Order: sequence, then structure tokens, then C-alpha cells
Amino acid sequence: MEGGSLLKLQFTTIFEYLQLLRMVATSVSTVGQRGMFYLAAAVSDFYVPWDSMAKHKIQSAGGPLEMRLSQVPKMLSVLRDQWAPLAFCVSFKLETNSDILVQKANMALNKYKMNIVVANLLATYKDQVIIVTNGARNTVRTRNSDDDLEEQIIKLLAQKHSKYIC
Repeated sequence: MEGGSLLKLQFTTIFEYLQLLRMVATSVSTVGQRGMFYLAAAVSDFYVPWDSMAKHKIQSAGGPLEMRLSQVPKMLSVLRDQWAPLAFCVSFKLETNSDILVQKANMALNKYKMNIVVANLLATYKDQVIIVTNGARNTVRTRNSDDDLEEQIIKLLAQKHSKYIC
């Protein structure tokens, strides 16, 4: 961030996130392959639509509360196809079942045309990830408690992005 090459955006709602993603993506598209999206966290898989949100305080005397959630639109395809088609795109896939982790990462890689999917398990996400690219998988692990997994991931992604630019 100090060098001006990382833009870290904070958001509160899915609506803010989607607007920020579109604005940034269309701006970054001007730098073509030099742009990189590091979509480090899923916002959420579900949300409460505006028209379903309570206008006033929900009264407890009304009995049990029922909530209906809608699925968040998948925007990775739009990012790749329309907003920033030449940018280097990295997304994440978090699972709880190790048997389907790489399979789901490969599906996301192909479906959304990502350059890399960082696959991780909920139980070990601070200690180990699998970097999935077309035709390759690299496991990145912490070696001890002082090791920073994020730094290792960033270093590997920077190398892959440099190759992509060339």
C-alpha cells in the first residue's frame, strides 16, 4: 500500500462491495494485463434484499422471526468478461471438506476464467493453501508459528503475475 500498488477497499454491505468492484474494475481495465485483482474473501453467499429489509425495529412480540435470504450474484464472470478482461485475477475457494476442495477450485478456475484460485480449508486456512492454476497445484504452508502465510502467497502471486505480463 505504501508503494501505491495495492488498493485495499473496505465495505459494509454487499451493495457497497458490488459498486466498488465495478468502479475499480472499469478503472483498472485501462492498464490491461498489469492490473491484478486479489479477491481475498467471499463477501457472502447470501444477503437480505433491500425490499425485504425491515423498515422499523422488529418487534419481539410478533413471535418467531423468519428470514429469507437471496443468493449473492456471482460477479467474477462479469469482472472477467466485461469490466477488466485482461487483468490478472485471483480468487479464493474455502471449503470444509478436503475431498472436494481441489475439484471445486478447478471448477471456479474454469467457470470464472480466473488465473489462479487459492484453495483453502476452514480448519487450516491460516497454515496451508493450495494455489491452483491451469494444469498445476502448489501447496503453500507455514513452517513455524512466526511464518506469515499471506506473505508467501503474495510472493508467489507476484511472480505469477509478472510472468503473465511478459
